[in-house]
Amino acid sequence: MTDQAPPPYRPVTEDWRTALAVVAHPDDMEYGAAAAVARWTSQGKKVVYVMATSGEAGIDSMDPETCRRVREEEQIASAELVGVDVVEFLGHPDGVVEYGLPLRKDIARTIRRHRPDIVITTNFRETYGGTWPNQADHIAVGRATLDAVRDAGNRWVFRDLLDEGHEPWNGVRQLWAAASPDSGHAVDTTDHFERGVASLEAHRAYLDGLGGDMADARGTLETFGAMAGERLGTRYASPFEVILLG
Repeated sequence: MTDQAPPPYRPVTEDWRTALAVVAHPDDMEYGAAAAVARWTSQGKKVVYVMATSGEAGIDSMDPETCRRVREEEQIASAELVGVDVVEFLGHPDGVVEYGLPLRKDIARTIRRHRPDIVITTNFRETYGGTWPNQADHIAVGRATLDAVRDAGNRWVFRDLLDEGHEPWNGVRQLWAAASPDSGHAVDTTDHFERGVASLEAHRAYLDGLGGDMADARGTLETFGAMAGERLGTRYASPFEVILLG
């Protein structure tokens, strides 16, 4: 018996104007999704980045407060390379992010402020497929983002957001989880692949501290991008799990 080939990816919709990307750490968008962002900003779309943490626990040789500053600076520079000029940090503690009402509220606030058509996060499933486990921060932030989309549209959830001047927003049409093992859609990133590589390489201090195969920005993105591209019928692609909300 031979293994059955996975089904082809379907293209994501691109008839939208504004997206909000909410992820756990600096560098999370760059491991596969930044080239897609470069494609969208080149189309005139607006993409805003929100980081739940500043990645301050991500470099073993650097104390957290110094690391916070370095990683925030690297993320801002990285985002600029793919056309993102708004990057926000929510200040939750790196490595020990807790799913719960404070996180949901912070994310709901950003959704109400930016009023996006599409919300992007990263894989919130327990693994990346098979036995490769996901990180706890990714799971917490991704699941909180999914719930916060609903919270943002309900004026009777987090009522004090109304006192802050943040009216409900029910305009989010879809939530996309990048690199999910349940991905069924993808976007062709062939023409924007080099900008994606440059965006990851901008996290220089983090990559130097990381070491190993994942520190090879080009090699990592080529491997994963080509695997996704094969299922989309392109050279490179970024996969997403699409959750319909509208």
